[in-house]
This record gives sequence, C-alpha cells and structure tokens, in this order.
Amino acid sequence: MLHNAIVWDVNPELIDSFISIRWYGLMFAIGFLVGYKIEERIFKHEGAPERWLGLLLLWVMAGTVIGARLGHVFFYAWDYYSMHPEEIIRVWEGGLASHGGTIGVIAGVFCFSWFTTKRSPLWTFDRLVIPIALVGALIRFGNLMNSEIFGHATDLPWGFMFVRSREWHAFYEGQGCHPTQIYESLCYLALFGLLMWMYWKRNAERRPGLIFGVFLTVLFSCRFLIEFIKNPQEEFERDMILNMGQLLSVPFIILGVIMIVRAMRRPPVELQFPNKFPDEK
Repeated sequence: MLHNAIVWDVNPELIDSFISIRWYGLMFAIGFLVGYKIEERIFKHEGAPERWLGLLLLWVMAGTVIGARLGHVFFYAWDYYSMHPEEIIRVWEGGLASHGGTIGVIAGVFCFSWFTTKRSPLWTFDRLVIPIALVGALIRFGNLMNSEIFGHATDLPWGFMFVRSREWHAFYEGQGCHPTQIYESLCYLALFGLLMWMYWKRNAERRPGLIFGVFLTVLFSCRFLIEFIKNPQEEFERDMILNMGQLLSVPFIILGVIMIVRAMRRPPVELQFPNKFPDEK
C-alpha cells in the first residue's frame, strides 16, 4: 500500500562534480580494501608470505571483473552482445553477473595456487571466501543505492518505492516493492560473521574445504530463495519457473554440500600459527 511504503529517492552518485563517484563503485572499493586487511591478518596469523597478498588481490580483482562481465554477457544478454561484441569491454556502462564473478574468482584462485602458492586451491578458498562474503554485502548495498535489482510489489511496511527506477515506474508505480538488496546484504553479513567465527573461534581451517563449502551452500541458498521475490533481470526470465539466477545457484549449492561432507569425513590437518610474516629475501 502506498501509505506504508518507504520512498527511496537516493542519488546513486555520491559526488557529481568535476569527478563522479558512485555509491556502487565506492562500496566495491571499500569491500576490496577491507577484504585485503582481513586477508592480511589471516596470512600473518598463519605465517604465509606477505607478497602473496598483492598477487592474490590482482588475481581476484581480475577474475571478479572479467568473470562478472562475461557472466552477464553469456548468461543474460548473449542475443545482444553476439550482435555487438565491441561493447563487451564497456564494463563502465553496467552489466555484471555475480555468478560469473564467482566463476572468475574460482579461476583466479586456481591460477594463484598454480603459479604462486604451489598449495591446494582449497587453502586459498577457505581463507578468501571470508572477506568475499563481506564484499558481497557491500555490493548489494551499492545495488540499493542504484535503485536496481529489487523485488516484487509488497504490502509489507518496509516496502520501497524506487522512484529513480524506470522499471519501478513501468511496473509498480505507486506500490512498495521488496528491498531484496537489503535482504541479500543482511544474509551475506550474517554469513561473514559465521565464517569469521568458524575461522577464529572454531579452527575450521584445519578441515580443508569446510569454510569454502559453508560459504557456497549458505550464500547460494540465500540467493536461490530470495530470487523467488526478485524481479527478473532480463525479459526472457519472466516465463521461467526458476530464473537464471536460481538455475546458476544450484550447481554451487551442490558443490558446497559436497565440500562440507568431504571436509567432515577427513581428519583435521595440523597447522602452525606463528602470527608473523616469514622473512623473505
């Protein structure tokens, strides 16, 4: 109902002057900065070389951006980009898919493991997904500031009227809609807290793949469920029983469950925690 809804009329640009800074880009940058500091603390705790941090950041950033862009191109808009391939590189115009970003990060971690750590990729995954959960929460907050990726109409008192959204005016004008960006952001924040607790309080890193498995299972289960009340991102999804986001979530959920079962069936490994970076020449 109109009288219950919250009018959301926030400028997506934090600064719009001689330079333009958007909330979405700022959240992305803050996520990578805070994530780097969390990863630095973990690497120091376990005595991993400090130089690995910069290399991991480069692989993850490249994998995230390239994977998210190609995910959008191939999963959601191939009909358009197959006719306009020169526009694929125009990332600044928007069009990123989180599932593609996940695949890109996975590819980046494998490259980082092969070329840098010479360790099992699970070692990196278990430590990397902790800050990634926080980054995901911040990115969904950026989606909220952009008035995009929201849900169906609702009479609930926390429904939002996204007055800066052309989609809202076309389909829901005068109605409140589910702020699914907030729902997802809160889920990812809770997941971040859970993973931090598992690592720092329960020593879950002693079971390779356990933290990674919990991350995949919880994150993509939340995504799968929230998609039921979220508007389709592309027109072709409107007649689908399960939309593209849900179909892409299922393999990650299955993989997560397999990783959890595998980790719990194997004995914990012994790890050293020198709490300092090793001396490197």
